[in-house]
Amino acid sequence: MSGLFATRQARRRVVAYTTLVAITFVLMAFSRNPAVTEFQRGVGFALRPAQEALDDLGRQVEDVIGAISEIDRLRLDNQSLRAELDRLRAQNRTVDELRRENAVLSAILQIRNGFEYETIAAQVIARESSEFRRLVTIGKGTDEGISIGDVVVGDGGALAGRVVEVGATFAKVLLITDTASTVIGQLASSGATGEVIGQLGGVLIMGKIDSAEQVVLGEEVVTAGIELAGGIRSPYPRGLLIGRVVEVSRDANEVVQVAFLEPAASVDRLRFVLVILDYEGGLPGIDEQPTDCTPTDGSGGTLPDVDRPCATPAAAPLPTPTTRP
Repeated sequence: MSGLFATRQARRRVVAYTTLVAITFVLMAFSRNPAVTEFQRGVGFALRPAQEALDDLGRQVEDVIGAISEIDRLRLDNQSLRAELDRLRAQNRTVDELRRENAVLSAILQIRNGFEYETIAAQVIARESSEFRRLVTIGKGTDEGISIGDVVVGDGGALAGRVVEVGATFAKVLLITDTASTVIGQLASSGATGEVIGQLGGVLIMGKIDSAEQVVLGEEVVTAGIELAGGIRSPYPRGLLIGRVVEVSRDANEVVQVAFLEPAASVDRLRFVLVILDYEGGLPGIDEQPTDCTPTDGSGGTLPDVDRPCATPAAAPLPTPTTRP
């Protein structure tokens, strides 16, 4: 049974193969026929526009697909370029900031060389600006030798303020624009003095100027550095630039006049400052206190000239008279 089935399959294969060969020969014979050749040419000619249209459509589709791929690639490249551009801009801003800081610090250090006092440079790390106070915090403190009362200067060596609070690694500076700040100023041309008081608006007021003095607009005002009675030193050394006169208020009926000053130091934009470490204002030390000029040997004479001033004993107050009924 299985042999008979195999024989039938073999016959079918032979018949199919023979049929295909016969059809092939027939088609070859027909293809050489001039009529068939002309028919093929006619059909090809008739279908040529459609074929060209399909070819054009295929090329257009291929171009569109290529353009989409190119646009996607350009978009990715553009994103990469934007990211690189942002990185370079940030880096450039950092470089510019470092360059500005270096220029400011270099200027501060150059000013430092012109001071006769020992100074230390410090960076402003915080600000306190409100309707009541004008303070800045610097990043150095007692570890660097800074103490309360030290004078602070800013741009161009101009007076910026004084240290009012200090820690191991920080110090708070009361700016001259704070209302609690008072400095004895001196007009550069006439030498007239007055009290320079801070104003939160940024303009300083110099009051108690003798009305007889001529105050010129644009005139510089510096620290007077006046010593008071008893050898008390000024809290500020002499000659520090405070500001320039921008307005003068005179009253013919007053014995004093008022000048308005623009601070020489940009106190609201301070980034680096110099702290003067070895200037001692206020009361002198014990070894520098004024001495009594009366000799202790009982001679009743006077001592020869000495370097330190002599204290004059204050007169005892007179008793207050009383009225009896």
